[in-house]
Amino acid sequence: MTGGELTLGAVLARLEEREGEIAAQAEATREQIAQLTARLDELGRAAEEVRITRKTLLALPDPQPPAPPAPKLPDHPAYQRIMAVFAAADMPLRARQVCEAMDLEIAPNNINNTRLKLKRLAERGILVETEQGLFTQPRPQPSGDVTAGSRTSPESAKRT
Repeated sequence: MTGGELTLGAVLARLEEREGEIAAQAEATREQIAQLTARLDELGRAAEEVRITRKTLLALPDPQPPAPPAPKLPDHPAYQRIMAVFAAADMPLRARQVCEAMDLEIAPNNINNTRLKLKRLAERGILVETEQGLFTQPRPQPSGDVTAGSRTSPESAKRT
C-alpha cells in the first residue's frame, strides 16, 4: 500500500469517529427539540389564556355610566309638600293647581310664592318646566336613547 491509500483500520476508525459526531449532533438536536417543544407548549397555554380572557371580556355586559347624583331638595317643608303633590299627579301642573292640591288659599301671593318654588325646583333639575308655567317631574330616559343627558337647560336655550 502506498501512503495515499487508507487501510481498512483507518477507514473503520474514521467511520467510528464520524458516527460519534453524528450521534453528538443528534443528541444536541434532540435537546433543542425538547426545549422548542417546551417553549411551544408555553406559547400554546398563553394563547389559550388570551382566548379565554377575550371570550370572558366579550361576555361581560357593557358598563353603564354612573347615574348622576339626585338633585338635593331644599330643606323647607313647603318643597316636600310640593313634591308630594307631584308624586300623586299624573299630569303637569301649574302653580295654582299645586296651591289647590296643598289646600292653600288661592291668593296671588300664595300662587307667586309657589311659582317661585317650582322655578327653583326646575333650576335644580328636580322638576321640569315643559312650557311656560307648566311643571312636571322629569321622566327617565330609556337606556338606549342617544339623546339621554342632552336635554338643554333654560339658560343654554336662551343663548342659542
